[in-house]
Parts: sequence; C-alpha cells; structure tokens
Amino acid sequence: MPSRPKIPKDMILQAALELLIENGYSNVTIKTVAERLDSSTQPVSWHFGNMDGFRKALAEYAVSYANEKLKPLSRNAVSAFSEIGNAYVDIAFDMPNLFRYLYLNEGSNYCMGTFEMLLEAINNQNLSSEIAAFFNISNDKALDYLTNTILYSHGLLVAIVSGVMKSDRQDAKEKIHNACSAFLLQAGGDMDKFHKTENYLKKQ
Repeated sequence: MPSRPKIPKDMILQAALELLIENGYSNVTIKTVAERLDSSTQPVSWHFGNMDGFRKALAEYAVSYANEKLKPLSRNAVSAFSEIGNAYVDIAFDMPNLFRYLYLNEGSNYCMGTFEMLLEAINNQNLSSEIAAFFNISNDKALDYLTNTILYSHGLLVAIVSGVMKSDRQDAKEKIHNACSAFLLQAGGDMDKFHKTENYLKKQ
C-alpha cells in the first residue's frame, strides 16, 4: 500500500481554489494543481481517488470559502444585510471566475450553491424577522423585501460578470442601494429608520 502523501488535502484544495480564481474552472485539473504545488499527481489522486471526487471536494471548498466572505460581522440586522450585499458585489468584481463558478453554474453538477447560498445566509442570521421588527413590517413583507433585493442584485451582477452590461463597483453598489430602498418602500417599511441607518453606515 502506498504511503500517505506529505501534501495535506486542504493544501491541495487551496491550490485548486487559487487556480480557479486566477484562471477559471476549466483550467483546474489534477495536473495543473500538481504543477502549482510542484508535486506529482499522486497526492491528488490519493486524497480524492479520481477527477470526480476531486471536483466535488473543490465545489464544497469553494462554497465554504464564499460563505465565509458573505458572513456578516455586525449583529444589527440592517448592517448585516448591507455587509452581505457588499461582500457579494466584491466577489463579483474581485473574483469574477469564482462568481461564475458558484453563481452561474459553471461548476455544472458539482457546484449547486448558487442563489440558495444567499437565502441561507439570511435564514441563518434570522435577518427577516429582525428586519421586520426594525422597519415595522410583517415577516412576509420583510422576506419579500430581502428576496427582491437579492434577486435584483444577483441579476445585475450576473449581467456585469457576463459582459452584458458595463459597470464599476461603486456604480453597482449604488444601483443595488437604490433598488433596496425602492423594495423597502414597496413593502411599507419605515423609511425614516432606513435613512437614519443609511447615514450611520456611511460614517462607519
């Protein structure tokens, strides 16, 4: 039985993720990862068995990486939602290859995290109920507000990353902010609180 390779599994996955971010998913192979690690392909094969096992592990690793990027630091629901939105925009502009892989299903059957990742982030943080209370609207209206904002943000960023439209980071964030404001108004939210929170966040 061959001895256990000295290169750990996480190091291989990190190298693969870096290649994905730099060069795109189609350029990530056992061979290119081995070259990045200055190694033979044996450690990759030992840990993952074959290309199918390797790609599944990479998908999980990439989703986990993106989830960490989307995790808000603030305990305040409104601030947390703003942080998630800004992080989503930053992934699109800083790591478009990763964005395409995760959110445009470039990973095919291996990576199906896509839009559900953002909704899960909301549910995990209990944002909808907290935002409902903060803006004096029902939970259903709060969920509509959050979902509509995410749908708009996702569509906008997909168009930008796909090259359908041109926009810089700041312009994209302003468009999302304006849509967010409109969706909250549509939901019957307390706009005075929205603007006060908005001014507070700008000072941070």
